[in-house]
Amino acid sequence: MRRRDLYQSLLAAPAMSALSGQVYAQRTTALPPLKITGFKVIATSGGRNYRWIFLKLLTSEPGLYGIGTAGNHFQTHAVITALEKHLGPWLIGKEADRIEDLWQSAHYRTYWRNGPVNNNALAAMDVALWDIKGKRAGMPVYDLLGGKARDAVPCYDHAAGRDMESAVESVRKSIENGFRHIRVQYGEGGYGGGGFIPAGQGNRPEGGYQGLAFDEEMYVDTIPKVFDYVRSKVGFGPKLLHDVHSHLSGINAVELSRRLQPYQLFFLEDVLAPELIQWYRQIRQAATTPQAVGEVFSHPYEYLPLITERLIDYVRCRVSAIGGITQARKVATLCELFGVKTAFQEGGENDPVNQLAAYHVDISSTAFGIQEENGFPPLVHEMLPGTAQIRKGYLYGSGKPGLGVDLNEQVAAKYPLGEIKDGGAYRTDRTLEGAVVRP
Repeated sequence: MRRRDLYQSLLAAPAMSALSGQVYAQRTTALPPLKITGFKVIATSGGRNYRWIFLKLLTSEPGLYGIGTAGNHFQTHAVITALEKHLGPWLIGKEADRIEDLWQSAHYRTYWRNGPVNNNALAAMDVALWDIKGKRAGMPVYDLLGGKARDAVPCYDHAAGRDMESAVESVRKSIENGFRHIRVQYGEGGYGGGGFIPAGQGNRPEGGYQGLAFDEEMYVDTIPKVFDYVRSKVGFGPKLLHDVHSHLSGINAVELSRRLQPYQLFFLEDVLAPELIQWYRQIRQAATTPQAVGEVFSHPYEYLPLITERLIDYVRCRVSAIGGITQARKVATLCELFGVKTAFQEGGENDPVNQLAAYHVDISSTAFGIQEENGFPPLVHEMLPGTAQIRKGYLYGSGKPGLGVDLNEQVAAKYPLGEIKDGGAYRTDRTLEGAVVRP
């Protein structure tokens, strides 16, 4: 079978197992058809600087609704408008049970499909529909997806240090908190730390950029030394990760992967930008350092050659960025067939609904690898009762029907979105000569 035919067959496959579908049918067969009767778009800062967007889908069954997530920290109002003015009105009167059909119809409804804004809107709809289906059946979403394939979902923690000793201490703290998987970042400047020339230093053009300046060769030279030191202090028991955040050119990505091989990383994340993914073939030939890819991917087709040619080891997409549970499940199935694993990107500015959407796919998929840690303050647990909890490195959902999380609209309304400066742009790094570095 050709790869394209294989993937198209996966896209056409129903998301629920036959057994789960039968159980759902038995529990709902006497009920009237379920229609979408209304929607609410709820945006909130979460009491911090979050830019969370939730979609609440109302149905013809009194009291039955679903909560979806459309989080986009950098194009927040574009997503809100897409939901309020376009997708939401189109959904009124549609059959809530027909998740696959609604996903496909909504995907093609815009004619020019894919892209982050459209996929965020699709994800909000899709996750809310799965929430509705689970609540109506009295089952957690993972049971509709075939049931648990593991007892809980392991997560990786975040460690960092401005110098090698503080990096080691940060790793040790994560170990004490029960984490086996720990991502280690280093130095000043966040992502790319270890490769920055201090502000005002270095040979710069006259009158040009004077901020922190990223230097690829410095980064490639520094990071392996950091992992050499960390391993010398904590040993090879902890499973260590590192995120390059797409900062490198092809040949330097190959070289960094080669130099990190002795330190047995669990994975090296986004060593290349999506525009340069052809270089993963060269990385595979030069090194065995596992590769995690795709935080900024917006469509499963981008993964197709990387997965089917086994050029990567983990997919790093965000559930709300690729269209929701329906698409995430298909990506996981494709990974299972080719021996690749999932590592959904659910940390940072992500919300608890998105975290749980990933959790339900994770816990029911044999292709699961790891999920990113994300903890929330008490206010968020009050605003979103049923928010998942992390204990000793494992993520636990509530086990309640649907996603297992609800949204207190009154609490959310107390924390509206704050001012979004500069249009919400992502901060990019620059080189000594002032050129933009790919994030």
